[in-house]
Order: sequence, then structure tokens, then C-alpha cells
Amino acid sequence: MASGLINANPVVYERKERQVRSVPTIIDEDAEELIDQQEIFDYIRDIQDPEHPYTLEELKVVTEDSIEVNDKKSHVSVTFTPTVEHCSLATTIGLCLHVKLMRSLPSRYKVDIRVAPGTHATEAAVNKQLNDKERVVAALENPNLMYMIDRCLEPAFYY
Repeated sequence: MASGLINANPVVYERKERQVRSVPTIIDEDAEELIDQQEIFDYIRDIQDPEHPYTLEELKVVTEDSIEVNDKKSHVSVTFTPTVEHCSLATTIGLCLHVKLMRSLPSRYKVDIRVAPGTHATEAAVNKQLNDKERVVAALENPNLMYMIDRCLEPAFYY
């Protein structure tokens, strides 16, 4: 590996055009807005890959179809697909997704992040780390890891 990258030449896909969301004409301040699949995708699509200058959408690490939302049960599940089966940054990507959704969603939501079945060599271990509340809290106390996550969550501007 002369470049030092885990996946030196990832496949880059075209970004999906953003859909315009309709705005209700009457706003009921007491009613909570329903969260849907498209809204979750809009939150996470622009997260930067920790290894490449591309978004998770451009690398097809996340897609709109990989998101499940149960608004009545306040539950969101995101399944992501690493670009290579031995990606050492899979847990970091999962933490980026988790942090972005924690910062974006109302606190009533439970978020589950998982690696797509059969797409990572240590899938079970990564899933266990990402969905163990104590492990996630401990990871987010690491300043170096939080620096990397914050860099991945910085907004990118597309022209």
C-alpha cells in the first residue's frame, strides 16, 4: 500500500439531487413534526468519509433505502456499507452517523447503526461496539476521535 489508504481507489457515485420538501401551510405549534426516511438521509448524506474527500452518499456507504424510521416508536435504524470488507474505519463511520443523528434528532429517538450483513470482516464486533451505549459514550470521550468525527461532520459546499 504505497498510498497508505485502506481503499486507495474507491468507486465514486453521482450525488442524488436533493428533493424539495413541502412546507405545511398551517403550522400547529403543539404538533410534533414526523421524521421520515428522506429527512434522516438528508441529515447523514453529507458526512465526509474519514479517509477520502467524498461524502458517505458519494461512496454509497449510506443510501436512502438503508434507513428505517418508526416515528411512533421513536426509533431510527441506519445500515451502512463500508467500501471494503476490511475497513478499519467502519466503527468511526458508524460513530459519525450516530453523533450526527444525536445532534439532529429530538432526544426521544433511539438510534441503531449497523454494518450491512456480509459487508465487513468483523461485522459482529463493529455492530456490538456501535450499539452498546457505554462503549459509544466512552468512545466519544476520546478527544482525538471526537476531532476526527467533527471533521467528518463539517459541512462541505457543493457548487
